[in-house]
Amino acid sequence: MTDEEKKLIEQEAADDKLINEAYEKLINDYQNSRHRQKIDLIAKAFNFARQAHKGVRRLSGEPYIMHPIAVAQIVCSEIGLGSTSICAALLHDVVEDTDYTVEDISNMFGPKIAQIVDGLTKISGGIFGEQASAQAENFKKLLLTMSEDIRVILIKIADRLHNMRTLDSQPANKQYKIAGETLYLYAPLAHRLGLYKIKSELENLSFRFEHPEEYATIERKLEETRLSRHKSFDEFIQPIEAALQKMGLQYEIKERVKTPYSIWSKMQKKHVTFDEIYDILAVRIIFTPKVREEEINECWNIYVALTKIYKKNPDRIRDWLNQPKANGYQALHVTLMSKQGLWIEVQIRSDRMDEVAEQGLAAHWKYKEGVSEDDLITEDETELNEWLHTIKEILDDPQPDAMDFLDAIKLNLFASEIFVFTPKGEIKTMPADCTVLDFAFSIHTFLGSHCIGAKVNHKLVPLSHRLASGDQVEILTSKSHHVQPSWINFVTTAKAKAKIQAILRRASRDIQKKGEERLEEWLEKNDFESTPAIIDRLCHFHDVQRREELFQGIGENTILLGEKDIDELKGKNKKKTENTGGGWRKYVPFVKAKKEEEEKQEEQQKLFVVPEKFNRKKPIYINEENIHQYLFPDCCHPIPGDDTLGYIDNRNRIEIHKRTCPIANKLKASYGNRILDVKWDMHKKLFFDATIRLGGIDRRGLVNEVTRVISNQLSVDIRKLTFTTEDGIFDGIIDLRVHDRDDVAEIIDKLKEVDDLKEISQIL
Repeated sequence: MTDEEKKLIEQEAADDKLINEAYEKLINDYQNSRHRQKIDLIAKAFNFARQAHKGVRRLSGEPYIMHPIAVAQIVCSEIGLGSTSICAALLHDVVEDTDYTVEDISNMFGPKIAQIVDGLTKISGGIFGEQASAQAENFKKLLLTMSEDIRVILIKIADRLHNMRTLDSQPANKQYKIAGETLYLYAPLAHRLGLYKIKSELENLSFRFEHPEEYATIERKLEETRLSRHKSFDEFIQPIEAALQKMGLQYEIKERVKTPYSIWSKMQKKHVTFDEIYDILAVRIIFTPKVREEEINECWNIYVALTKIYKKNPDRIRDWLNQPKANGYQALHVTLMSKQGLWIEVQIRSDRMDEVAEQGLAAHWKYKEGVSEDDLITEDETELNEWLHTIKEILDDPQPDAMDFLDAIKLNLFASEIFVFTPKGEIKTMPADCTVLDFAFSIHTFLGSHCIGAKVNHKLVPLSHRLASGDQVEILTSKSHHVQPSWINFVTTAKAKAKIQAILRRASRDIQKKGEERLEEWLEKNDFESTPAIIDRLCHFHDVQRREELFQGIGENTILLGEKDIDELKGKNKKKTENTGGGWRKYVPFVKAKKEEEEKQEEQQKLFVVPEKFNRKKPIYINEENIHQYLFPDCCHPIPGDDTLGYIDNRNRIEIHKRTCPIANKLKASYGNRILDVKWDMHKKLFFDATIRLGGIDRRGLVNEVTRVISNQLSVDIRKLTFTTEDGIFDGIIDLRVHDRDDVAEIIDKLKEVDDLKEISQIL
C-alpha cells in the first residue's frame, strides 16, 4: 500500500468519525426535544444526503455533509423544529448540488419535505434579468414558498447562520457580499420571526467580517470592563433576589450585555464613543409562574416589588404583556436607578415568554398540548398570517427592479410598532412612523387608492398625517380621487408602496408604449436601426438609468428627440463630463500638480474599465497614481483608512463605497456578484474632505482654542467653520482637509483635551 493510499484511508476514517459524531449529537438533541417520533425518517434523510454529497468538500476543507448536519442541528436545537424540518435541512442542498430532482425527494420522503427542499433550492434565470444578483431571485422564490410553509424561511435562516459561522474560508469580496445580504435581509427577517438570539448572532458576524478592527476594539473594551460590570450586576440584584425569594418565586436572573454590533450601531447613530454608552448592561428576570394563566399578573407583581427597592424612570416603561410585538415578543421592561447612579434596564419575563423571545415562532408550539409540528405550521397565527399575506401581495405584483423589490420586502420587516384603532374599536398593528395612507392601504387597496384624508380621533387630517399609538382612524374616500405619483414620498409600509407603484406602473405602461412607438418612428425616419445599444446610448445621453424611463419621458414629452440626439448617435457631440446626472464623481484630491506631470496625470485619470477576465476575488489597491481611475459616489465620501468596497457598475467601471454606506448595503444584497474588496495604499500625499461635529458649553475664546489646536498644533487646513449657540450650549461643524482616517482620529484626540468640549465626533 502506497503512502498516498494510506493517507486516503486515514482521511476517510477521520471524516467518518467527524460526521458520525455530528450526527449522533443531532439525534441526541432531537430525542431530548418534545419531538420524539421519527428517528427512522431522519436516519434515512441523513444516509441519503451523505451518499449524495460523498467525496465533496467545502472551501474550509471539511466534508460537505457537515454543512447540512450543522443546519439540521440549528433547526433542531436553536429553533426547536421537528422531524420534517430536520429532514428538509439535511436534504436542502441535494437537488442543487447533485443529479437528484425534487421528484426523487418527493418519492422517497413525501410531498411536504420535497416542497420545502424545492423552496430552499436556488434557481437560474428569472424576472430581474442578468444584471441583478441571483440573491434577489432566490429570495423571491423563498418568500413565495414561505407563504405556503413558514419552515422554508426558518431553515433558510439556519442555513445562512451556518454559512456566516464558517465565512472565514471565503475571499474578502464574497465575505462582504454575504455579510451585506445577511445584515440587509436575513437579520431583519430573523427579528420579524422572533428569533432574537439568531438575529443578534447574524448581526455580530456580519459586523465582524465587514469591520474587523472596530469589532475587535469593542470586544476588547467589553473584556476590559467585564469585572466592573459583574460587580455592578451583583450589587444591583442582591436586594432584588431577596424580594423575589420573599414572594416565593422560582426564578433566574441573567446579566444581559449589549452585543458588539448594537453598541457599534448606537455609536454611529448617536455619534458617541464606547465610554458614552450607558446601557451596555441590562438585567433579565425569568420566572416560572405558579399558575400559567396568571403569568401577566405575576410580571406586574415583580414590577411593583422592584419599584419599592429602586426609583424607576417613568419614560422608560415598555409594556408588551397584553399586546405583544408582531413577532410574538412579550415582556415588561422597566429602567431603574442603581445605587451607583446608573440607569439599568430590567426585563421581566415568564419562562414561556423567554423561550418565545429567544426561539420565536417555534417556541409557541411547546405550550400547545397534543399538536404536532405539521398541524401548528398551518394554524392561524393572526399576526404572522397578516404579515405573510402582505408579502404575498408584494410578490403577486413584483418590482421590475431587484433593489426596489428587496427594499419593499425590507420595509415590511418593521421592528417598531404602534397600535391603531378602527372606528369600530378593532386594533391593528402598524409600523411606527406610518401615515393615514399606509393605514388605508393596510385595510383595503380600494380604500387606499381612493383615499382623500381621514378623521384621526374625530379631527380631519391629510393623507400624509403620521399616526401615533392609540389613534382611532376613520378613512375618508372619493371614487373620483385616484393614486398620485407624490404619494410614494410619504408612505412607509411595503404594502402601500407596492400597491401605489403597481397602480402607477399600470398607468405608465400605456405612456411607455406610446414613447417606444415614437422612438421607433424617429429612429426609422433618421436612418438609425432600433438596437439595444442605440437605445442605451440615448439613455446615457438623457441621464436615465433604464430604457423604460426613456420611453416614459418620450411618451410624456419631457424628453424631446432632436438634432443633438442625432449628433450623439453619430458621435459628433463633445465628450460628456463624467459627473452629469449620475450622483457620483471622479475623485479630485487637493494636490498641486507640476506642469511636466500633466500628461502623465491625464493618462492616469482615464476611468478603469473592468476587463472580461477580471479576477474579482483579488483586492484592488487604491494609491496616489490610480485613485482618479475610480468613481467616488456622493453618498458616502470614503477617505483612506475607511473600510471600503468596490462595486462594478453597468458600464464596468468601479465605484468605491464605505462598507457602512446605505447604498452599498443595498448593492451587497442586490448585486453581490459585482462586489470587490478594496484596500488603501496611500502615503499622505493627497488631501480629502472630512467633517467633525463638536458640542459643549460655550465660553469666550473657545473657538480660538479649537482653531489653534487644529491649525497650529496639527497643521491641518480648516475649510469651513460653523458655530451656533443657544442657552450657553454650542454646536459646531468643522470642514477639514485631511490625509486619511488617522488624521481625523488624531484631531479628535487633541480636541478632547480642550476644556468644555463635551461631544466630538466625525460626521460620516
